[in-house]
Amino acid sequence: MQQAQRYTLDDLLTLMQVLRDPQQGCPWDVAQHWDTIVPHTIEEAHEVADAIERRAFEELPGELGDLLFQIIYYAQFGREEARFDFHDIVHVLTAKMVARHPHVFPDGHLGSRRQGVAALDVDTSEVNRRWEARKANERDSRAATSHLDDIPLALPALSRANKLSSRASRAGFDWPDHHGALDKIREELAELEVEIEAGHQENMNAELGDLLFAVVNLARHLKVDPEQALRGTGQRFENRFRYVEKAVQASGRPIDAIDLETLEGHWQDAKRVERGQ
Repeated sequence: MQQAQRYTLDDLLTLMQVLRDPQQGCPWDVAQHWDTIVPHTIEEAHEVADAIERRAFEELPGELGDLLFQIIYYAQFGREEARFDFHDIVHVLTAKMVARHPHVFPDGHLGSRRQGVAALDVDTSEVNRRWEARKANERDSRAATSHLDDIPLALPALSRANKLSSRASRAGFDWPDHHGALDKIREELAELEVEIEAGHQENMNAELGDLLFAVVNLARHLKVDPEQALRGTGQRFENRFRYVEKAVQASGRPIDAIDLETLEGHWQDAKRVERGQ
C-alpha cells in the first residue's frame, strides 16, 4: 500500500491562510485576533507539560502540534498586518540562538563547530554565566530600565515569582545561602499569624502572598523549580485522595459521613502504597 503523502510546514502555513481568508475561511478563525488567541496559547503549553509529566508520549505529537498552531496564528496575524511572517520568526530565533551559543558556534554562524571538546566536558557554569550576560545585553539594547524588565505578567504566579527573585539575585539582592530564605519564611509566617488573629482579610491576602514568595526564594536556593514541585505535589495529592475515595466506597458510606481519623488512616495507607511498602 502506498503511504499517504505527509503534510509539510508550508502546508500548515497555507492551511492558516485559508482559514483566515475573509471569503473562503472559517468564521471562527477569521474573528480571532492577537488577544483572543493568548489564552489558548497558555492552555496548549500546559497541555504539553501535562502530557510529558504523564509520560503520555503517544499524545505528544498532537499536543505539540496544537502549541505550534498557536505560533502559526501569530505569524499569520503579523503577515496580515505587514509586521512579520513565520520566516521572520525562524530567522530571529535561529540568529539569537547562534549568538547565545558561542561555545557551540565559535565563529558566530550556523555552519561553524567547536573542535576537540565534547559537549559534556564544557564548563556548564560558564555557559550559564555567558547566557545570562547575553540576555542582559539584549535587554540593554532594548533600552531596558530595570533588571526586572520583560518578565511576562501572564506567567504562572510561581514561575513569575521565581524569575523576579532570580533577576534580583543576579543584581546582588539576595541572601548568601538558603538559611536566609528559611528565616524569611518564618518571619512571613509569623506576620501572617498576626493578621489571622486580627481578622484583617486584606492584610491576610498580602501576608500570604509574601509567604508564598519567600517559599519560592527557598526553592530557588535549593535549585528546585517551584512550579514543577507544586505540580508534583498536586498529582500526589490527587492520587492519594482517589485512593481514599476508593477505600471509602468499599464501606458503602459517603465520604462526608466518614470521620476524619478514619480518612487520615486511609491517607496514610495511600502514602505507604505510593512508597511501595
